[in-house]
Amino acid sequence: MNNPEILYMVVPCYNEQEVLRETAAQLKTKYNDLMSAGLISKDSRVVFVNDGSKDNTWSIIKELHAADPQLFSGIDLAHNSGHQNAVLAGLMTVKELCDMCITMDADLQDDIDTIDEMVKQYYEGNQVVYGVRSARDTDTFFKKFTAESFYKFMKVMGADVVYNHADFRLMSKRVLQELANFKEVNLFLRGMVPLIGFQSTKVYYERHERLAGESKYPLKKMLAFAINGITSFSTKPLKLITTLGIIMSIASLLAFIWAFIAKIGGFTEHGWSSTMCSIWLIGGLQLFCLGIIGEYVGKIYAEVKQRPRYIIAEFLTDAEKKDDK
Repeated sequence: MNNPEILYMVVPCYNEQEVLRETAAQLKTKYNDLMSAGLISKDSRVVFVNDGSKDNTWSIIKELHAADPQLFSGIDLAHNSGHQNAVLAGLMTVKELCDMCITMDADLQDDIDTIDEMVKQYYEGNQVVYGVRSARDTDTFFKKFTAESFYKFMKVMGADVVYNHADFRLMSKRVLQELANFKEVNLFLRGMVPLIGFQSTKVYYERHERLAGESKYPLKKMLAFAINGITSFSTKPLKLITTLGIIMSIASLLAFIWAFIAKIGGFTEHGWSSTMCSIWLIGGLQLFCLGIIGEYVGKIYAEVKQRPRYIIAEFLTDAEKKDDK
């Protein structure tokens, strides 16, 4: 290729000291291969984003940058801002330095060899290339069931997400510039990127086992992530509350008619169980509905404060901002 374009990779890191050096080594090999094939510019970089790690992750990132400043860069966030904010911090930092950008986790579960096909799809005119898992053979039954249920439920709730796609994707500079216009604090990039539009495609890969370290998404965080995704991109839960209210009102009216007829006919019996069950049922439904409403009110509260989504303490780079094409 006569004029290869600049590829940046944004790799969020949280307590990744056990795997980071191996990740850097594999990415360096991949970048050298891509440069030799003329697919990417020699100005391409890998940017590790330290999301407030408590181990030696940032020290390792600084070592990598010092050893090879023309390939490895680093961003140190002032505190732990969460995975999605760390990804966004990297994207917004490099959007004026690159032509295309790939986001990938540091645990080497995403197939690095898929990067070749992503870049080729970009040159064919695709502004977004989604990395999609072809299978979940490495997952436990529980993990597979909950993950697939999550994607299906998101579709039912009206959120446009790519099935079996996490945060392994390529985006063009144009897409990054449009992404910068999304100002919400409650980030769910899997739902935000499809909203931007532009020509897109998918590439399929097999996800590997985590090389080292522990998963940063235990069940509690996965549930919180799912709730955030649903409430950030769909108002259907609120509409379901209205529907539930109508159904309960109709049921209450029918119960009143039945009770009135039973009273007139003299068939009534005073029962503690039926009364208590009714109270617990209605009370439970009310608390559940209030919880859903509270989730949306809480998001409004977070949005109106307009606090920064992340704060960058340090950016290690030798690259200069490139001119727009």
